[in-house]
Amino acid sequence: MTKAMRWRIIVLQVVMVLVLGFAAGGALYASNFINDQIHQQLAPQQIYFPASAQQGLPSNLSQYAGQQVLTGDQAHAYAQDFIGLHLKEIGQGHPYSYWSGKAMQDTDPAAKAHDQAIADTLFKGDTLQTMLNTAWTFWTIGRIAFFAFFGLLAAGIIVLATLVFEVIEAVRGKETVQAIVVNAKESTLPKTAPIKLGEPASVN
Repeated sequence: MTKAMRWRIIVLQVVMVLVLGFAAGGALYASNFINDQIHQQLAPQQIYFPASAQQGLPSNLSQYAGQQVLTGDQAHAYAQDFIGLHLKEIGQGHPYSYWSGKAMQDTDPAAKAHDQAIADTLFKGDTLQTMLNTAWTFWTIGRIAFFAFFGLLAAGIIVLATLVFEVIEAVRGKETVQAIVVNAKESTLPKTAPIKLGEPASVN
């Protein structure tokens, strides 16, 4: 490897180390920022899972019994398996649009008020469910960024190690130039017998 080629490689490795280091730092910052924002948004809401089945906790949420919703996983579980269960019961299997349309078509004031109350409850529940699922979505992105940080960090360390090796080799001055030597084959021309002077040449 020539000296010029080695220094080109070193420059490329320096650039890669800087890029990978910046990307790893950005991924870690994004992960911490997202998790911190989710915690700050959820904590003031003071949303708690019921402490027991007697208080309305579904059996598939027993691992969250009595916990406050502070993480993306908790938010998703609460939205899908707790709020979703109650919305299905309240709406009797029908969404907000069904009860809202029914309330607008009712002519009886009592029935209209009843259907509108169900529609309002479903609207509020759907809104909270969507907000919690959005928090879970961003929390998942933050978790992916967290794992990406380790991958980028590992790649950066590997490139840094190769950079150190190349620098050491460059300082030692072990650049070599390989020359390719091409030997032409010897010509195989026909050999003729020497002719002595004074002797007639034979004619065949």
